[in-house]
Amino acid sequence: MRYVSTRGGAPVRDFAEVLLAGLAEDGGLYVPSAWPHFAPADWRALRRLDYPALAARVLQPFIGEAIPFATVEALCRDAYRAFRHPATVPLIQLGPHLFTAELFHGPTLAFKDFALQLLGRFFDHVLTARDQHLTLIGATSGDTGSAAIAACHDRARLNIAILHPKGRTSDIQRRQMTTVRAPNVLNLAIDGTFDDCQDLVKAMFADAPFRAAHHLSAVNSINWARIAAQIPYYVATALALGAPEREVAFAVPTGNFGNVLAAYAARRMGLPIVRLVVGSNRNDILARFLAGNDMSLRPVEPSLSPSMDIAVSSNFERLLFELVDRDAGATAAIMRDFRASGRMAVPEAAWRRARRLFFGFRLDDPGTEAEIRRLATQTGYLADPHSAIGIAAASAHPAGPGIPMIAMATAHPAKFPDAMERATGQRPPLPKPLADLYEREEAMTEAPADLAEVESLIGAFARKNSRPEPPTRNSA
Repeated sequence: MRYVSTRGGAPVRDFAEVLLAGLAEDGGLYVPSAWPHFAPADWRALRRLDYPALAARVLQPFIGEAIPFATVEALCRDAYRAFRHPATVPLIQLGPHLFTAELFHGPTLAFKDFALQLLGRFFDHVLTARDQHLTLIGATSGDTGSAAIAACHDRARLNIAILHPKGRTSDIQRRQMTTVRAPNVLNLAIDGTFDDCQDLVKAMFADAPFRAAHHLSAVNSINWARIAAQIPYYVATALALGAPEREVAFAVPTGNFGNVLAAYAARRMGLPIVRLVVGSNRNDILARFLAGNDMSLRPVEPSLSPSMDIAVSSNFERLLFELVDRDAGATAAIMRDFRASGRMAVPEAAWRRARRLFFGFRLDDPGTEAEIRRLATQTGYLADPHSAIGIAAASAHPAGPGIPMIAMATAHPAKFPDAMERATGQRPPLPKPLADLYEREEAMTEAPADLAEVESLIGAFARKNSRPEPPTRNSA
C-alpha cells in the first residue's frame, strides 16, 4: 500500500513512513493511493474472529509489507488487552433498529483509545527497527491528549507534547493528561481555543527546520494511522448486526471529522453502509455544510460537549479530495482559498455527492441536556453529552425500514459528571483504575498561542529527552 498527499506535492510513502511523517510536507493529509476492497466472503470470514484478530485483518491491506502481519496481530492483541469489556465494542439496543456502540471501555474512557493504544505500539515497533527517536506533538479538545499520553508515556523512543486549550476541557479530561508523571510527557495549556492549538501543531510541521531538528510526528487524526485504526470497530459492529447481507447506518458525534471518516473508509472497502449522520453541537460547521454547502468559519463557543468545540474540521480535507475525484490541485486550491477567506468553496457537484451519503444534525446545549435526560428516563441509559448528540442524530435521520442505525458512544459519562448531574441528578463514578484521579498531582506549562514561544518550549523539552534510557513501563 502506498499513500499520496491530498495536495499532491509530497513524496509517495508506505504505511510506516506515513506513520512517522504525520502531516505531509505540502500541508496536505496522506490517503491511500487506492482503497482496498473486501468481498462479501471476506467480511463473513471476519465474523468468527475476536476483536484484536479482526482489527489486524482489517488493517493488513493498509499496512502492506511495512509491518509483518504476525506482528500487527500481536500488537493488536496487546493494545486491546487493557479494555474493560469482554466484547471490546459492546452494542446496546435502545429501540427498534436503534443501537449504540460503546467505544469508551479503554484506559482513558474515550474512543480515541482504540487508535492510540495501537499507534503507541506501532511507533515502538517501527522506531526500534530503524533505531530512531521521535517527538510526537498533538492538539486536543479533550480526549486525544489523554489517550495519546496513556499510550505513549514512558516509551524510550518517544517524546510526547500535547497542547490543550486552557480551561476548555472537562476537569477529568485535563487531569487524565496532567497527572501522568513521566519524563517524556509535556502538557501545554494554551491560552486559546482548540483551533489555536491545532494551528500551532500544523505550523510546527510547516516549519521544516524545526520539524527536522526534533523529528516531529503527529498523534492527531491528521496522521492516517489514526484513521486506519478506527475502521475495525465499524466493521465489528456492522458484522454483529448482519452485514454484509444486511445494510447498516451510523451516526457519529464528531468535530474534526476523523471518526466518521473511518466509517467512510469502511464503506469504500465494501462494507454496506448506506447512511452516515454527522452529529454537531453549537459549533456546527459540518452540519451547516451538509445542510446548505456552508463551510465557513465562525468563532468557537464552549459547550457541554467540549471534544467537539472545533471550528475547522481538519479531516474534511480527505473527504474533499474524494469528492473532487482525487484532484490534488483542486484540493490544494480550495484549501488555500479557505485559509485566506474563511469560507470553503466546495463545488456544487461535490457537495451533492457528499449529500448522497452524509446527513448533518445539530444539537445545542439545552437540547443535549434534554436528550441525556430523555435517555435516562425512558431507557435507563446514561449517555455523555457527545454520545447523546450521536443518539439524537441517529433518531432524527433513520436510514430506512429494517436498517440498523448505530450511534457511536464516544465517551464514558463519568468524564462529564457536572453535565450528567444537571441532566439526570446522577453523578456517574469513575471506574476503579481512575477512582483516585482527583487526588493525583497535576503538572502542566501554560503558554500563549504563539508559535515562537511554543516551539521554544517543545524544543527544550525534546533536546532534554532526545534519547532517554528505557524506563520501566507502568500503568499510570
